[in-house]
Amino acid sequence: MFDLKTLSEYLQKGDAKKVGELTAQALAEGLSPKTILSEGLIAGMDIVGAKFKKNELFVPEVLIAARAMHAGLDVLKPKLAETGAKPAGRIVIGTVKGDLHDIGKNLVKMMLQGAGFDVRDLGIDVTTDKFVAAAGEEGVQIVAMSALLSTTMPQMRIIIEALHKAGLLSKIKTMVGGAPISQKYATEIGADGFAPDAASAVDKARQLVGV
Repeated sequence: MFDLKTLSEYLQKGDAKKVGELTAQALAEGLSPKTILSEGLIAGMDIVGAKFKKNELFVPEVLIAARAMHAGLDVLKPKLAETGAKPAGRIVIGTVKGDLHDIGKNLVKMMLQGAGFDVRDLGIDVTTDKFVAAAGEEGVQIVAMSALLSTTMPQMRIIIEALHKAGLLSKIKTMVGGAPISQKYATEIGADGFAPDAASAVDKARQLVGV
């Protein structure tokens, strides 16, 4: 029987080639794509996230692990689509207008994908209209906003107000993060969730969509 723990361990080491090979092997041995995803890839990324939170791993190592996870996902995606497996949730993410920083956003995106979420990345310098349009797309459950500058923080409030005006806050949740953002600020602007780091963002997203 194929040992999914081995797949998880190679993912944690960031060995993309081996993760791709082992994912294909697990499929060939008859394991379901969903089992491989949850007990192999997601389990591995959860351990990476926990270690990152405890400062046992750092951003470069997390990015390497995320790259390995993507190698496995590339093999699984067609099979998951065939079985009709649903993602953990659908999330739209972007850095707010006037802000060109994307390292933190990209890390959060990778961690969310590693946790089984379907993530649409709007990029950097994203206008309020773009956030609102994306939030209105079918199945979107969370709009996640990033700001790395204190001067761009107010954009988050503007976006949340625009989502409210568009009548979308009844069906979606909002998450905010970035160096100058705090729980206090998130509460002040009416955001549903705040995360101080990428691993915590996964926990918060799971909490918000109830998985």
